[in-house]
Amino acid sequence: MLSHVIDVLADPIDGSALELVDDASRVVSASGHSYDVARQGYVTLAGGSGLRYSGDSTEMIKARETFLSNGHFAPFVEAVTESVQHVIDDAEVPDDVDPAVCEVGAGTGYYLSHILDSIHGARGVGLDVSVPAAKLLAKCHPRVGAVVADAWNRLPIADASLDAIAVVFAPRNAAEFARVLKPRGEVVVLTADAGHLAELREPLGIIDVERGKVDRMIQQASGHLEPVGPSQPVAFQMRLNQESIATQIGMSPSARHIHPDVLAERIAGLPESMEVSARAMITRLCKID
Repeated sequence: MLSHVIDVLADPIDGSALELVDDASRVVSASGHSYDVARQGYVTLAGGSGLRYSGDSTEMIKARETFLSNGHFAPFVEAVTESVQHVIDDAEVPDDVDPAVCEVGAGTGYYLSHILDSIHGARGVGLDVSVPAAKLLAKCHPRVGAVVADAWNRLPIADASLDAIAVVFAPRNAAEFARVLKPRGEVVVLTADAGHLAELREPLGIIDVERGKVDRMIQQASGHLEPVGPSQPVAFQMRLNQESIATQIGMSPSARHIHPDVLAERIAGLPESMEVSARAMITRLCKID
């Protein structure tokens, strides 16, 4: 619910504080801007330029919800959750403080809800540019506040208010992350690694993960964030049937580039069930003093 994180949120236009009014049907800023809360419980916090794109479609979000709910990415969820736990522990957040965690590109809230379940009293801000995602995100956990926002613009988050940020296969805005993190806060980034879904690349015609992606991510963050130790690999095998493969591709950017009929024909040519590699790197980044 937005009430759990309203103190963390800020006006996307000028950064002023926000409060819920009119029985939590509106969010208003100290500077007088007003934002309606949707009946599903999320709020759109976009600056004067609005949202530049709409993000994942309803079909992509449904595919993501189905794939993740079947537990295929469970080791990724566990790795991200454990890393955020370490961030909170290393920051020595007092027991009487409820840590604030934000997931950027939170989608359905699958990762964020697992994080909140693992950290006593933690409350979460789920940011996504997709309205279909926000509708599910708002219901994923009682301590989640769902916000529609563009990660490339000024984040609707108050300065130095977050204990941790999680980014799972999603956009990264290093300058804004550094602004909203507390002094000992960190970003936990899960980045696809070369070989991820390798068995599906050629038969389905999807693009492979670029090599050196993590190094480039670290370089792009320089001046704002720096790594806390080396990145750690997370790799495992998944047994996927054709339906699970369809939902995996359906939740990814590849869904926008392959015609559904073509994709269905290619998937039908695969074995009924097959082993598929999952490979990623997990990186912790802290603010540069």
